[in-house]
Amino acid sequence: MTGYERIDAAFSGRPVDRVPIMLHNFMPAAREAGVSMAVYRRDPNAIAEALWRSVETYGFDGILVDMDTATLAEAVGATVAHPENEPAVVTAGRLRTLAQVDELEPVDLAAHPRVRVWLEAVRLLVERSGGKTFIRGNCDQCPFALAALVRGAQDWMMDLADEDQAERIDRLLAYCTGVVVQFLRLMARTGCHMLSNGDSAAGPAMISPAMYRRFALPWERKVTAEAHRLDLPYVLHICGDTSLILPDMLTSGADGLELDYKTDVRLAHDLMKDRAVFVGNLDPSGVLARGTPQLVARKVAELLELFADTPRFVLNAGCAIPADAPAENLRAMMQTARKFAPPTLEVSR
Repeated sequence: MTGYERIDAAFSGRPVDRVPIMLHNFMPAAREAGVSMAVYRRDPNAIAEALWRSVETYGFDGILVDMDTATLAEAVGATVAHPENEPAVVTAGRLRTLAQVDELEPVDLAAHPRVRVWLEAVRLLVERSGGKTFIRGNCDQCPFALAALVRGAQDWMMDLADEDQAERIDRLLAYCTGVVVQFLRLMARTGCHMLSNGDSAAGPAMISPAMYRRFALPWERKVTAEAHRLDLPYVLHICGDTSLILPDMLTSGADGLELDYKTDVRLAHDLMKDRAVFVGNLDPSGVLARGTPQLVARKVAELLELFADTPRFVLNAGCAIPADAPAENLRAMMQTARKFAPPTLEVSR
């Protein structure tokens, strides 16, 4: 099987010849290619070359094309810093008060320089893969997380607790949904094989499960529905321990959930094995970046043994891998996974 066929099979519940692997590794890929983050985010060729080199070096089955968590917020008008050797980051929101939500103007993402870089990098990788490597076009943040960046995280949390702001909150979320959907439509035109978003501010570390159901989940459902309208599978990522909201996340309609290492992995297995693909969930810092090859191998084996009864599994880190993750750890991950006997159980589509 090709890398594309393995990941496609996982998302269809069909048996694979070996465990599919697709890493959130844009930072170590850039470092290994000798490309700074400053160059990476402005040059689609640099992105494509760095990520393709990682496939050739390690033998990944898929490529997760990511750039940062600030691109859409910047397009909306948030203040963004562009460090030389780190991903771009939002330093100030666009809205001083929530009352300014009605002042937000429509955004043409197709004209935004960094969006164009992101899209062109995906297009180049799709072309280069020749249909043999699975290409996942990540589309930055979900509406809730984007709203937090546009408003400012601290102010956003205070807004959510103010019942008098409910209508304005919904207007901002609707606006952000329009921006996210626009990005999904543009990404789908690149020919990528999957769409995804992160909703980093929507986890229990930031808001209660009740707030998640009220303010984040309905908009995640709209984004997922749009991906399916575009005839592409969709993956949802939320940072931190998502154990409390896993049943709710499954109702988003996402074909796969990319879960952080803090999430109860046995609970995730039991809830997801017949419903959605588990994507993850190695500790990107404590294991892949700071651990030994022996620790990496042990953690990979534990994860694969747990999910040995379902093909609905793609090995990944639980979140973005730090730039300094050593090559020997990534090789230990690959070698352990490649030796593992894959599940042969047929699962209904």
